[in-house]
Amino acid sequence: MQDMNSHHSNDTAKSAAIPRTGDVRPPVVFGEPGISVPAGLTTPWFVLRPLLSSDAELDFDAVMESREFLRTWEQSTWPADDFTVETNREDLLKLERQHVGGDAFTYTVMSLDETECLGCAYVLSPDAKMFADGHVTAVGADDWSDCDATVFFWVRKSKLAEGLDREVLDALLAWLEREWSFKAPVIVTNEQFDQQVTMIESTDLGRRFEVRVPGNRGLYLAYAP
Repeated sequence: MQDMNSHHSNDTAKSAAIPRTGDVRPPVVFGEPGISVPAGLTTPWFVLRPLLSSDAELDFDAVMESREFLRTWEQSTWPADDFTVETNREDLLKLERQHVGGDAFTYTVMSLDETECLGCAYVLSPDAKMFADGHVTAVGADDWSDCDATVFFWVRKSKLAEGLDREVLDALLAWLEREWSFKAPVIVTNEQFDQQVTMIESTDLGRRFEVRVPGNRGLYLAYAP
């Protein structure tokens, strides 16, 4: 993510150093020390773990395969046709630092043998720049101030027909409830990413908020049980 303060830049992030071996301090999540950060999870279909700069080549392959819908999802020109592995590696290093610093959390979705990147998931603060700069409208009686995390994800294009996006969503929802300490997270997508909107709305999640970000054509939609 780029303009959404995630996959390729995060304006809210600090310049946190990647810890040395033996540094096991847990990150402080969005400035709240009481929230734990899970290492990830393993399902019968994929592994979810923190994204590392060393994942650059596998991540790049998934990004470039999926670039057309990622541009719609992000409401940006990222990734450009001339995007490179080395530029991606630099971006992933920033995300790795943000993860360590507790500002934003990026997890790669890998095949069980970790030879193929299947997508990414992002956990951001509801105070991230895109929300602070945007206009949030509640669909019902919910209040954005009660939201304590926003979660985005994407699955590489070649895996959509297999229904992997639904498997990832179901796993993320269970993982958020079981292993994070959030009370009111939301799943966020863009209204112009028709496939993901349709998939999310086929579940029991309901649309809670709509977010208009200046300069973007499509609304971001936030869902919760």
